[in-house]
Amino acid sequence: MFGASAQNAPYFHDVAEGPEGVTSHWVRAADGTRLRMVHWSGGAKGTVLLFPGRTEYCEKYARLAGDIQAAGYGMAAFDWRGQGLADRPTHRADMGHVASFDEYRADVAAFVSALEGLGAPKPWFLIGHSMGGAIGLRALHDGLPVQAAAFSAPMWDIAMRPAIKAVSGVLLAVTAAVGLGKSFAASTGPYTEMGFDDNPLTTDRAQFAYMACQLDQYPDLRLGGPSNMWVRAALRETAALMALAAPDMPTLTLIAGREKIVVNAVIEKRMASWPKGRLITIDGAEHELLFEAPSRRQAALGAILAHFDTHLRPEQAPRSQA
Repeated sequence: MFGASAQNAPYFHDVAEGPEGVTSHWVRAADGTRLRMVHWSGGAKGTVLLFPGRTEYCEKYARLAGDIQAAGYGMAAFDWRGQGLADRPTHRADMGHVASFDEYRADVAAFVSALEGLGAPKPWFLIGHSMGGAIGLRALHDGLPVQAAAFSAPMWDIAMRPAIKAVSGVLLAVTAAVGLGKSFAASTGPYTEMGFDDNPLTTDRAQFAYMACQLDQYPDLRLGGPSNMWVRAALRETAALMALAAPDMPTLTLIAGREKIVVNAVIEKRMASWPKGRLITIDGAEHELLFEAPSRRQAALGAILAHFDTHLRPEQAPRSQA
């Protein structure tokens, strides 16, 4: 249920560094899970729906909202269940956990209903980053009402050592059978502070500091590793998505030249069979393409905005200069 009374969720302006015209809302999924949606209004071209990755939260994308707003669009970002200020797992609040990615489908349905109730200007467009790229691709198959989509380093497969991936299905089934589904996955654990020098996210020290400052100031936004059950659900979902034909949707996908978190080869294969799809590699970039060094970030963002502009309604499209 969404209405004026729901417009009371916290939003951390001091670390967000985003534009004005922002409201933060609690949204309830069908199973009662409380989620958070942040909406940056403004822009006559429509609204960009930002589907964040695992561990992420709305404030992280406030600077991006300013760029999106300057380009003529509004933007909405979402805290998925289990992260940001959304409801966390009752057994361990610092663990990323779902039993099935269908739970994220319920989140998408709640957010779409909330945006409709809010009257977010249309047409809508999608940016899905990392895990949000998997959730977003499923949403396209489910009929998400967007005009065009863009994916940033989408999680259409998870980077794992080949030997581990080969036995992962058996190992994860065993952990579930012996009651360890809600334990941290192997090689992960509670949140630990990451140093810049060995981070797999960005080559830009200033962008890294921006993200780190948010988590230092508001520890409630932190999230540790995923559960065994989350990993099992993620591997099942990505395999299922890659077995489907590409949706009938104009789509731009960007990958990082120095990617270490998702599998570029799988993304390249998917895009090669996407009739309305286009793939761009940002050379030298790490996973967080929209938090990269200025030239790389601008290359990624500029391509996304040009893609959306191309698919505006005729009366909204930028006029060419004579």
